[in-house]
Amino acid sequence: MDQEFEVVEQPTQWKAYFTHIALFVVTFLTTTLAGVAWVAKNPFEITNFPAGLTYSVLLLAMLSAHEFGHYFAARYHKVDTTLPFFLPFPPAFILNQFGTMGAVIRIRGSIPSKKALFDIGAAGPIAGFVVTVIILAIGFVTLPSKEYLYTIHPEYALLPEIPQLGLTFGNTLMYSLFEKVFSPAGAFIPPMNEIYHYPFLCVGWFGMLVTAMNLIPIGQLDGGHISFSLFGNRYHTIAQVCLVVLVVLGLAGLLPEIGINFHYGWFGWFFWAMILIFMIRVFRMHRAPIDDDTPLDPVRRAIGWSCIVIFVLCFSLVPMAFPLE
Repeated sequence: MDQEFEVVEQPTQWKAYFTHIALFVVTFLTTTLAGVAWVAKNPFEITNFPAGLTYSVLLLAMLSAHEFGHYFAARYHKVDTTLPFFLPFPPAFILNQFGTMGAVIRIRGSIPSKKALFDIGAAGPIAGFVVTVIILAIGFVTLPSKEYLYTIHPEYALLPEIPQLGLTFGNTLMYSLFEKVFSPAGAFIPPMNEIYHYPFLCVGWFGMLVTAMNLIPIGQLDGGHISFSLFGNRYHTIAQVCLVVLVVLGLAGLLPEIGINFHYGWFGWFFWAMILIFMIRVFRMHRAPIDDDTPLDPVRRAIGWSCIVIFVLCFSLVPMAFPLE
């Protein structure tokens, strides 16, 4: 999702601004259509457009916080960088239902020091995580009654319990913690196969997925830069172990398809691992800073370990599942 450290030619200023604005507008449209679809309305009916606005605004706020965290950290260290490129994606079942592939910035200059590499890498996920925390907390504090879900699935009112079928988001430590801390007493807690009907919960969950995926300590991901800054050459071993784990989790996600009752994997992790391997080996996108021997100061090391805690809180072994019975 984040490809911050790719070298590109600097375009003319007006063309660059037009590209950023156009991509943002198109992403606003596709995420709004996704928001309409999430509440079970026809996204191609213009009168339904307002129904997707809450989801779209929240999602773009989270992505913007993440990318501008990188941007302002880069500018602070006088590293030449672009504004964020938002990546629209028409909402499509299974392939991508969120309306976007995220956003990226591109670094056009050298990273001068390990400190700068760390700051640029950590600023994005921390900023995005802060916004995610706020969104998720508001989502639980303002949970509507069960009747809201009945307006989307009227048939549920006739059933003894809500079916546990269809697209199901994976739980995380952070989601469970916020459910316990912020949910009002007696509030109806929607099951994980229905939370995408609730814009604040849906975007909060997606924010955790984005944060976790980017904090994996591999290659050009934010977690890769944080890990390299924290652990130096030991980073390479950490990255290789994480790649193996991703591949294993991804292949484990196929076991139920061949009749093996094992539900602790997700094929998406294998796909993500292949993308990372491709980027590392073909594009050589991981770039060490010029000054890579200076150790981080204690404050940055504490922040780095905090990023690892954030990763654990946001990570799910099975982010998505599709139980049919």
